Amino acid sequence: MLVINNVSKEFGNFCALRNINLEFTNGVYGLLGPNGAGKTTLIKMITTLIFPTKGEILYNGIDIVKLDGKYRDRLGYLPQEFGYYKSYSPKQYLLYISALKGLVRHKAKNRVGELLKLVGLENVENKKMRKFSGGMIQRVGIAQAMLNDPKVLILDEPTAGLDPKERVRFRNLLAELSRDRVVILSTHIVSDIESIANEIIMIKDKTVLYKDSIKNICKIIQGRVYETEIDFDDAQNFRKEYLSLSEKQENGKLVVRFISEQSIENNWKSVSPNIEDVFLYVYNDENLVQES
Repeated sequence: MLVINNVSKEFGNFCALRNINLEFTNGVYGLLGPNGAGKTTLIKMITTLIFPTKGEILYNGIDIVKLDGKYRDRLGYLPQEFGYYKSYSPKQYLLYISALKGLVRHKAKNRVGELLKLVGLENVENKKMRKFSGGMIQRVGIAQAMLNDPKVLILDEPTAGLDPKERVRFRNLLAELSRDRVVILSTHIVSDIESIANEIIMIKDKTVLYKDSIKNICKIIQGRVYETEIDFDDAQNFRKEYLSLSEKQENGKLVVRFISEQSIENNWKSVSPNIEDVFLYVYNDENLVQES
């Protein structure tokens, strides 16, 4: 179990995170928030790249600072951008990283073979990575993070720039990996975690706003999400009055999904909220970077 107890992080006079309390057991946890919310700061503390100003992070009841290398041996980390050599093949690269991590060579060769099969790259294990797509490179990144068979796997914005097919494969892989380990996925792309996360953690105003299942978090705006058709000429005024969640053109009209705190109109249809609706509602006052 990974436990974060009353953790705060300050950089000089700037407070990046305040009084964070979280518990993680095996499964996938989606760490949500707009860019700049503090997700990466939290990730860096969990991975010991930086240390809390206050509080402690415990792994099986022991402070990870005291565990030092014993904790890092149980940790796998894929940063937003990881360094690799384009002239290397996946097999060469993973064997090189294995050597840096101190894995015995004959064990490393077996482990690399297992991981290349796991991430679906066994047929291109000897090809130069300069020809790989973004999704293939991310799969190499997952493999390097899994070399030591970690019990805590941290992924920071792992699907940024991937096409939809690559993202689906990536999500399926994470679901499989989470059966016997903690997987923490930090992202601002909501759809990446909606189908696989056991729990969602939403950070706002430097602290944890929610930590719960998707079903329970969606109850926050239950009964306030609607769809309706409006004329294009009325769209601007409509957006001023209501929080627009999504819009699409249909039969010469604009179909709007929105949130209203007011009583329902006759031409409104009540719909079930999803986690993206909650995300837009919670971070409505922030400068969001949305998926294109």
